[in-house]
Amino acid sequence: MEHTLQTLTPAATAGDSRLGDHLSRVVVAGLFVALAVRIGADFIETMHVTGLLLLASEALVAVLTLARRRAVQVDRRWDARLVTVLSIAGPPLLRPSVGLALMPDAQAAVIAACGLAVIVAGKISLGRSFGVVPANRGVVCDGLYRVVRHPIYVGYLVTHVAFMLSHLSWWNVGVLLASDVMLVVRASYEERTLVADPRYAAYRSRVRWRLLPGVY
Repeated sequence: MEHTLQTLTPAATAGDSRLGDHLSRVVVAGLFVALAVRIGADFIETMHVTGLLLLASEALVAVLTLARRRAVQVDRRWDARLVTVLSIAGPPLLRPSVGLALMPDAQAAVIAACGLAVIVAGKISLGRSFGVVPANRGVVCDGLYRVVRHPIYVGYLVTHVAFMLSHLSWWNVGVLLASDVMLVVRASYEERTLVADPRYAAYRSRVRWRLLPGVY
């Protein structure tokens, strides 16, 4: 493939980078607003807090997307962009359900809170290096990144499972299965970009596991 990773330079890619950056921020903000409206209406009706915790985790995505630093290197391949879109489009499409639940909302909320705590801790470590499209915005090795290479994604998966346990429907199962598979693929795509940085290559040799120590 001729066009793979692009290194950003002010003369060659500044305009394209700014446009892509603005578009991704608009998309993330729009998806978050759609989710907030849906979850807010459900909370008013049912007082379920699991959805609010999911919303809190997605709010961090929106805030850090707005505050992120410019990338040194971005994966502009079509497959990386498609995987990114599919991985972030899932949560805003979830539908709060008052039907079948595998776990009471209060218990699921505890699980969701644990996932949210992992997300917050991971994003504190990541800071402005957070991004959506696979890119190199700086190598982070501290905090939860000493345990696994993608702790924030672990938190996402936990909050998603917690939401599904208390809002079970075929729609939610299908949406989360599709988006979370893409989330795992997205982690591998991010590493495809980052491994070109010797610092990340050294970090990956020290921290073996992507998501779950001893498993993956």
